[in-house]
Amino acid sequence: MTKSKISVKYIIPVLLSFFVMSFCDLVGIGVDNAKADFNLNNTLAQLIPMAVFAWFFILSVPVGILQDRIGKRNMLNIGMLLTALGLIVPFFMYSFPVLLGGFAMLGIGNTIIQVSANPLLIDVVSAKRASSFLSFSQFIKAIGSMVAPYLATYFALRFGDWKILLLVFGGVSLLSVIWLHFTPITETLSKEKKATIGSCLKLLGVGYIALMVLGIFFVVGIDVGINAASGQFLMKKLGMDTEPAMHGRSLYFFGKMLGTFLGALLLTRFSARKFLLGSAVVTLITIVAFIFSPLPVFALALIFSIGLGASNIFPLIFSLTVEKYADRANEISGLMIMAVAGGAFIPPVVGKVTDMLNVTAGMFVLIACSVYLLFLAIYALKK
Repeated sequence: MTKSKISVKYIIPVLLSFFVMSFCDLVGIGVDNAKADFNLNNTLAQLIPMAVFAWFFILSVPVGILQDRIGKRNMLNIGMLLTALGLIVPFFMYSFPVLLGGFAMLGIGNTIIQVSANPLLIDVVSAKRASSFLSFSQFIKAIGSMVAPYLATYFALRFGDWKILLLVFGGVSLLSVIWLHFTPITETLSKEKKATIGSCLKLLGVGYIALMVLGIFFVVGIDVGINAASGQFLMKKLGMDTEPAMHGRSLYFFGKMLGTFLGALLLTRFSARKFLLGSAVVTLITIVAFIFSPLPVFALALIFSIGLGASNIFPLIFSLTVEKYADRANEISGLMIMAVAGGAFIPPVVGKVTDMLNVTAGMFVLIACSVYLLFLAIYALKK
């Protein structure tokens, strides 16, 4: 099989893995429902995002090393299989410890998927269309993130059980594993020097790289923090009902999807550094406005705006860092994926501050994250 002869039947099962990749965004739904079902405080509820995203720090580089030995498709199938188990088991054995363990399994699987899916997609498309398909894959991922809250509401209202969503998405994961397993793919073997944990960590001694990696940590923290905490904020601060408040995160993901599309167009006319500065400014302003929004309709519009503003920060930081240190791309990629662990650490801080003070004070943690991103954007522009 050569890339010139690739057909849709090879591409679709790989693209479906990006839909499975979106299942890590179930953390917000998990937080809201676990909090209600088990009468949890905010600190305990925010352990769910930590259970998912801590694995990015622990496993990203080891997964890449193992992937070189067993292949991308096999590694990707392992990730989707673990994702399926993490979703299906809590449906049948529903308790907070089991749910927490299930989300931990989901995090392990998602780490593997994120390491494997992108390079495998590149293997099944032509080099000229790789960038286009990589952008489209993020659109596929955004679809899963957007529809999940609505499906959870539908299953809760129609069948009285939101957990059916876990069973459905677990089933999709299993189908994806079967489909990809029986899809013949010839993988490209990398001839570059492989990244190691040691080589990655040494780069943190370079100031520019360390600051940019910390930027990834904070932007993912904002992303997961909005996902996990916005529902509670809308209910407690603005008195919204549970279901409309949970749908707010769908607006956030819609903003991210639209922002990524617009960013691809605008970056043909504006420099990446200036675009990063503009994105950081919009993110900070919209988060502040969201916290002080007087009415639910304004708050929902601002959730969309936060997603729109923050949508391109991750890829901009990544591309600017690799551009400056192109010969260390492997190590930088490992560090950037490890920094996704910001999604594990920022939400628990939000939950702890909320329990100690109030829900508004908890959201100020996200303002602190966005202030750092603004500093980073100014720093990158000067450099």
